[in-house]
Amino acid sequence: MDTQDARANVMDRLTQSGGQGVLRFLTCGSVDDGKSTLIGRLLYDSKLLFEDQINVLERDSRKHGTAGDEIDFALLLDGLEAEREQGITIDVAYRFFATEKRKFVVADTPGHEQYTRNMATGASTADVAVMMIDARKGVLVQTLRHTYIARMMGIRHVVLAVNKMDLVEHARGRFHEIVADYLKSAEPLGFESITPIPMSARYGDNVTKRSEGMSWHTGPTLIEYLEDLDINSDIQNEPFRMPVQWVNRPNLNFRGYSGTIVSGAIRPGDAIVVAQSGQAANVERIVTADGDLDEAVAGDAVTLVLNHEIDISRGDVIAAADARPEVTDQFAAEVLWMAEEDLLPGRSYLLKIGSATTPATVSALKHRIDVNTYEKKPSRKLEMNGIGFCNMSTARPIAFDPYHVIRDMGAFILVDRFTNQTVGAGMIEFGLRRASNIHHHAMDVTKEARAQIKGQKPAILWFTGLSGAGKSTVANLVERKLSQAGHHTYSLDGDNIRHGLNRDLGFTDEDRVENVRRIGEVGKLFVDSGLIVTCSFISPFRSERQMVRELVEEGEFIEVFIDAPLEVCMQRDPKGLYKKAQAGEIKNFTGFDSPYEAPETPDLHIKTADLSAEDAADKVIAELKRMGRIG
Repeated sequence: MDTQDARANVMDRLTQSGGQGVLRFLTCGSVDDGKSTLIGRLLYDSKLLFEDQINVLERDSRKHGTAGDEIDFALLLDGLEAEREQGITIDVAYRFFATEKRKFVVADTPGHEQYTRNMATGASTADVAVMMIDARKGVLVQTLRHTYIARMMGIRHVVLAVNKMDLVEHARGRFHEIVADYLKSAEPLGFESITPIPMSARYGDNVTKRSEGMSWHTGPTLIEYLEDLDINSDIQNEPFRMPVQWVNRPNLNFRGYSGTIVSGAIRPGDAIVVAQSGQAANVERIVTADGDLDEAVAGDAVTLVLNHEIDISRGDVIAAADARPEVTDQFAAEVLWMAEEDLLPGRSYLLKIGSATTPATVSALKHRIDVNTYEKKPSRKLEMNGIGFCNMSTARPIAFDPYHVIRDMGAFILVDRFTNQTVGAGMIEFGLRRASNIHHHAMDVTKEARAQIKGQKPAILWFTGLSGAGKSTVANLVERKLSQAGHHTYSLDGDNIRHGLNRDLGFTDEDRVENVRRIGEVGKLFVDSGLIVTCSFISPFRSERQMVRELVEEGEFIEVFIDAPLEVCMQRDPKGLYKKAQAGEIKNFTGFDSPYEAPETPDLHIKTADLSAEDAADKVIAELKRMGRIG
């Protein structure tokens, strides 16, 4: 049989087999526990490798392999050259194979701690976790971390694959020792099933065939377990949910709302609502590229045409009228932190859930999880690969269902606002009830009315820069000049605020974030009152300055960068702080042993090394006039 015929036979098997549907599983565990080898063995024994692939595998095994003269099955998945040279898995590798009973999608995930985010990616869509453990090493910290992440990502079934049993002489006692150790840690997590299987992936023992050396094992082989596992999802029985990806308007005669159904089913005539607004309609048509449908179910990508026009845009969720999701701007969630820079409560990130994106902050880190013991421990920040339980606050309400009920409605990611890198993954547990009982109260006297009485346009003048650059001096002169001209002002100064409102805060990164958040909220209130408020704060982080900018309307936040070289600031040292920092008497001092993120595009850049404070203040006044904030 030539290669073309072989490929045709393989494709025929993949498209026709699978009486129980598709099973998605991942292999996980600590590094070098045999994950890639296991999947390579499954592909090889399923006879889904072509002759040219086997030839390449044999050649690569001689060059990169670790199995002597035998085939190193791990090389089938370690596609990156860096992985082959180091003998580790870095990326998530997906493979497809099938037996006569079922089709499979398998994810091979990294074992190294620094690639925990990749493991979480593989777990997010899996039905089963095959937790690999080296029989010689037993349960390791990374085993426990991956187990917790598997539970966190909604996986209900675990296969405890005790691998490399040939290297411990197929010892039954060693197998049961590892199983007892693992169950002691994992059982409290509430998995629906944990199935231990002793195996040797290199030789296929208890993978696709029963092991003669482990005849004492009376349970299933791995492939038998995966073929027979019932994973019938109830997702189609859940209420209808469809996040809107785009509004389909090809011409004036057609308006539809496109997206992928994540739960439930929909038929023409069914009543729906927009979750966030509560606007209602009925489905008139279900449109696809292949024609209209009489019914669409979870997993279908469709365009819904409604019986009348209502306000719907990307990010909205269309839901069953009689079973709406929760809508709130505050909720509790488990978060897996993926960035090298710590998660800091109060810092603003972008939260993406479904097709919606909104600014969000961690309002409180309730506790972190110790992956060694699964204990809940207090913490003020979350480090890379850490897992914590958080209260979240979003800039606008989002629609969600708890993650354990509908995965796609409860999963979100956090994105750094400046680097656009994904820094965290979260699973919503429940809405915070206090959020649904608090409503905005409309006031008769508005911000515009207050500003009109004062004859000015309110604004926040945000002076940022190093200690000694001249922020407070310039801000004080600006307020004096505005007051003399008859304008209504107020001044918020970093030192003064720490005597009252922020007297409980120190100078750690976490406290600096909270310090600026509070000042931003106070500044917003002053703007609402119609005042021009000057704020003099080092405010070292761009994220927090951007957060304050977004609290007010466009044009109401004016960032004034008071710029002086560190050497000049140290020479001035008006409060003697640099000397104390050099002597080790002050820790976390900005510009000395704590970073300052200079504005990249400030509204006004003033260099005070060669400019007097009076002239600097005049430049600020001139800018306010140019912007039309004052007459």
